[in-house]
Amino acid sequence: MNKLLLVLLLVAVVALAAWAFNQGKDDGFTTVGVDEFERTIADTAGVQLLDVRAQDEYNEGHLPGAYLINMRDSNFLEQVEAQLVKEKTIAIYCRSGRRSASAASKLVKAGYTVINLDGGILAWQQQGKTVMK
Repeated sequence: MNKLLLVLLLVAVVALAAWAFNQGKDDGFTTVGVDEFERTIADTAGVQLLDVRAQDEYNEGHLPGAYLINMRDSNFLEQVEAQLVKEKTIAIYCRSGRRSASAASKLVKAGYTVINLDGGILAWQQQGKTVMK
């Protein structure tokens, strides 16, 4: 029992340290919750919606009007440059928010303005928002 408690305490300390480290981190993009993301993508004139998952994930369900560019493709940035307008904000999402955060970092370095959906499409669906198939 004492060993289990010690392990749990150690895990909690590591998790807290990781959280604290990331609080001061500025990746150059904003991560927002579902409601703010929904308000952001309502501006279809100024915002482009980008799904960075794989084709099969996209086919299972995606946000209406989303471009699909798999962030794991070797030519991800080239595809973005060919399909999206640099002067418009990119609202980006993936399944849980991890891939989209990674893709957002790449896009910011390439000169794009990016807003990332916290929790990805899973969070979107948990709040009962619209998904297309």
